[in-house]
Amino acid sequence: MTGSLTSEQVDQFHREGFLVLPGVLDPAKDLAPVITEYEGILDGLATQLHASGDIADPYADLPFSERLTTISAETGKDLTQHFDFSLPQKATRADTPIWNGPGVFSLLRHEGVLDAVESLIGPEIYANPVQHVRLKPPEQRIVDADGVEPDKSTPWHQDNAVVTADADETETITVWLPLGPATAENGCLEVEPGLHHGPILPHCPQASPVGLREGGSPGLRIPSAHLDHPRVTLEMAAGDVLLMHRRTPHHSLRNRSDSVRWSFDLRFQPTGQPSGRSVFPGFVARSVADPDTELRDADEWARLWLEARDRVSRHKPSDFNRWKVDDEMCA
Repeated sequence: MTGSLTSEQVDQFHREGFLVLPGVLDPAKDLAPVITEYEGILDGLATQLHASGDIADPYADLPFSERLTTISAETGKDLTQHFDFSLPQKATRADTPIWNGPGVFSLLRHEGVLDAVESLIGPEIYANPVQHVRLKPPEQRIVDADGVEPDKSTPWHQDNAVVTADADETETITVWLPLGPATAENGCLEVEPGLHHGPILPHCPQASPVGLREGGSPGLRIPSAHLDHPRVTLEMAAGDVLLMHRRTPHHSLRNRSDSVRWSFDLRFQPTGQPSGRSVFPGFVARSVADPDTELRDADEWARLWLEARDRVSRHKPSDFNRWKVDDEMCA
């Protein structure tokens, strides 16, 4: 394999199922353009919410984290989809918000990120469409009418479990990166090393009528009986990058701080292998064999997602989840 990782780093990744790489991204050069894009999205959203009477003030003088937190608390809504560069698994409408800006696209094609991924899967790299921005507001500021803080932690899961079974053997690498400090206090990730050597574990959907897991967050979770390894808490700085195996169990902690914890999760795979989310558009991010197949146009990437939104809003995809609430292991 070529790429930027040392043989010791590659060995660690295969042994542990994860690898933290400090300083792959330059916060000023690589992350600041993305932050600027998202400041613009929030400004437009605040203007709309103020005009509709949903908020008392657009809070234009506040910095991004405080402004987002204030607006989220006042509206009582999760506003993440307005910033996300993927579509929801279910209930996509023709007007579902999505953001596929050039700053985001540049991170998907970042040379340092692709060099690291190349060390693990080779030089024919496809950007898998399972990709998200994660905006975790401080829970102490987002309380319900009874003064109860929401649990915005992400449940324990393996990324392999949230795609269709045709991608079970796809050599997907998750690239997780914070756009600011990720700490135990504000909700960084934890992993259980070594379990990636085993099978895909059961993932239980939640039986709640509103689709929330116990504690308040939506999604699948691995039953605790299947998680018995020592856990590693991954505190990271802006510019650091985490590589994870598709079957490494991980979750995020709750945000007990007073500011937003902000991160991206991107995924890459060898070109030609199933993505596990075929209704959404991926693209060739790097190809040594045929460089002309690489997608280099951010506008074209955005167009592909808008086209997918229109298609999926008219023809609903089948369920991506393979476990049911009444499965024996979920009872």
